[in-house]
Amino acid sequence: MATATITVKGMTCSGCVNSVTKALKSVDGVQEANVDLQGQKATVTFNDTVTSVQALKQAVEDAGYDVE
Repeated sequence: MATATITVKGMTCSGCVNSVTKALKSVDGVQEANVDLQGQKATVTFNDTVTSVQALKQAVEDAGYDVE
């Protein structure tokens, strides 16, 4: 398992947190996703033989948010 922290821009409320969490958890290989509205970050635990940080970032972007 690997852990990545992704900076997520554009979240303004708990609904945004839910959307980002759902997008991340929909990626194959993701075990856990913790999204922090105040810190504008998502910490994701995932199986790095199944998915990649780039795939996680793409899922967040596909949900309508910007990543750094």
